[in-house]
Amino acid sequence: MQALGATLGQHKGEALRQRIADIHPGCAVTVVDAFVDADNWPALLPAPVDALIDACDQVRAKSALAAWALALTLPAVCVGAAGGKRQAQAVEVQDLAETTHDPLLAALRQRLRKEGAAPRQGRIGLRAVYSRESVRAPEMACAGEGAGDGTLNCHGYGSSVMVTATFGMVAAGEAIAQLVALL
Repeated sequence: MQALGATLGQHKGEALRQRIADIHPGCAVTVVDAFVDADNWPALLPAPVDALIDACDQVRAKSALAAWALALTLPAVCVGAAGGKRQAQAVEVQDLAETTHDPLLAALRQRLRKEGAAPRQGRIGLRAVYSRESVRAPEMACAGEGAGDGTLNCHGYGSSVMVTATFGMVAAGEAIAQLVALL
């Protein structure tokens, strides 16, 4: 929830850095403005990490992050798609192998297994935040560009902040639980 009237048009990372500084001036935040892919990860990291939370929406990036975390047995949480979902209370956490109703996580699971980064069957060892709630288009159906193409990719389609915030908080809680379990 870094978006405020004062940050309209600002890069998300910078807006979040400023918001964190307002909350805790002593917290050091490094913003890396780059997309993750297999060729640049983990070199993008400015320092070692204790845990990973992936909340991106590109399967290739998710795969690079997940494969890296699995190889290092690093505590990690992968967040599924929240777009088109409205019930924050429906959020669940399972092993990636057990998630349903989420094409993004299904594609990630398939890719990890195909590339040998995860077992071909059974549990994967990567926790995932997701919802079984069916995706719904906005009440005001999309009009204009992208309308009628059978997808949810159109102007005006978005996510409910209640759902995305819940996904994020649940992912943070799961990452902390994994870290505590290592103590």
